[in-house]
Amino acid sequence: MSAANRYLDNTLQRLEELRESQLDAIAEAGRVCADSIAADKLVFTFGTGHGAFAALETFPRTGTPVGFRPIVETPIALFHHVFGDMGSYQYRFLHTREGYGKAILRAHRLDPADAMMLFSHSGINPVILDIAVEAKQLGMAVVGVTSIPHSSQVESRHSCGKRLYELADVVVDTRVPLRDAAVDIEGLEDPVGPTSTIVAVAAAHAIVAATVEELVARGNQPRIMVSPNVREAAAAHAHNDENYEQLWRLLSSR
Repeated sequence: MSAANRYLDNTLQRLEELRESQLDAIAEAGRVCADSIAADKLVFTFGTGHGAFAALETFPRTGTPVGFRPIVETPIALFHHVFGDMGSYQYRFLHTREGYGKAILRAHRLDPADAMMLFSHSGINPVILDIAVEAKQLGMAVVGVTSIPHSSQVESRHSCGKRLYELADVVVDTRVPLRDAAVDIEGLEDPVGPTSTIVAVAAAHAIVAATVEELVARGNQPRIMVSPNVREAAAAHAHNDENYEQLWRLLSSR
């Protein structure tokens, strides 16, 4: 079987494990997020490195509701340059600096009734744990999307001594193994084909879907982003612009 086929098989297995083991946790995360959005508050999402991809998917993305608010700190989210501005060396330094997460949150006017959803495969690095600790101290509910099989085998790098799954109020376990890369190739020492990003993004969208379902069940009608490539473009853009205005109303009231 080819490496590509084995990678896809492994990814499907990871997603099936997510469905089989995490539906209750995803539903609970959806209730937490719905509590905030129904109260005219926000659900902040955050991750460093590849964890930022899942945070970004929650809004504004086709099929996502007003109420999710990604925090994307560019120096620790985009390091694909490797060299030069916002490169890998800066990322490696910054995401291990305790206190940086606290500084990030100072740039956002948080409310105790907001929720915080954090994405981290390892769940052990200082910035992600800064955010979790600060959010909990503010009284916010914290959802952690992380790998317990990985995190439970490594030590926290934060002075709190805890890992994300030990701090979060609701934990969605991606169950991605410690090494992440899933495919061995004969003649090559190191494996290829990471799966943590795909599973984290799938978990994010499952939580968003659970949130919207919960809101509708409570009699709320959340505003959803629509694709201008499906509807008539002008009407879709007008609809989405109204969504942005709703977001601005939520932000400007703080």
